[in-house]
Amino acid sequence: MSTSGQRTRVPASPSWWARRLDPDNSPGLRLTLAATAAFLVLVPFALLALLVLGSWPPLHRLDASVAQALHGYAVDHPGWVGFMTVWTHALGPGPLRVAALAVVVWLFARRASRLAWWAATTMAVGGLLGALLKLLVGRDRPNLPDPVGWATGYSFPSGHALNAALAAGVLLVVFLPYARTRPARRWALWVAAAVLTGLTGVSRMALGVHYASDVVGGWVLGAATVAATTAAFRTWGSPGPAGRARTPAA
Repeated sequence: MSTSGQRTRVPASPSWWARRLDPDNSPGLRLTLAATAAFLVLVPFALLALLVLGSWPPLHRLDASVAQALHGYAVDHPGWVGFMTVWTHALGPGPLRVAALAVVVWLFARRASRLAWWAATTMAVGGLLGALLKLLVGRDRPNLPDPVGWATGYSFPSGHALNAALAAGVLLVVFLPYARTRPARRWALWVAAAVLTGLTGVSRMALGVHYASDVVGGWVLGAATVAATTAAFRTWGSPGPAGRARTPAA
């Protein structure tokens, strides 16, 4: 009851609740999110990059043993090589960026402009970071006898693994809300994201064009980029109805 004797009316719309929960109203929460994002971006990937740059012997031995084992299997199994080659080209950075662009256009068409900008920013920032870090680290690709695959440029981090992780993040963030009442669809999305990320990274190692640490570096950088951009967009704007697509009726 208000002091005037009239009942105070509390709006019950989702946008009202979103505004009340918006972290812009909490400087402490905003700072925590920013610090967490920075930690996710800098620490795990930076540690791995330093080990690669320093040619840490245990990591070097692990990379070499994995590369030799996978190369030996590939030489003896041309069908496996063919499958890995098709997969790595069909789900490489170029096709995944085209697919992400289609999702962005679809989100804009549904007036989910903020989510669309997030997806575009995530793919762009991750791609630029990957290209820049390749130049900074300057790691050569594996040099194997009788190679079954070829690639140009530097090796760390794997651009294919990075872009697969970015695309999987976009897939989950954009489409999981549509499946919140359908457990089977939620599982299907998680499985699709895991297969996309995992098999794309494996294809690069199987073809002998990346070390295992290159692929892990791409995965870590991709996951960190998704976490950081999500935290940034959640921190710097309220998730009103214009920021996310409407969930269709079940």
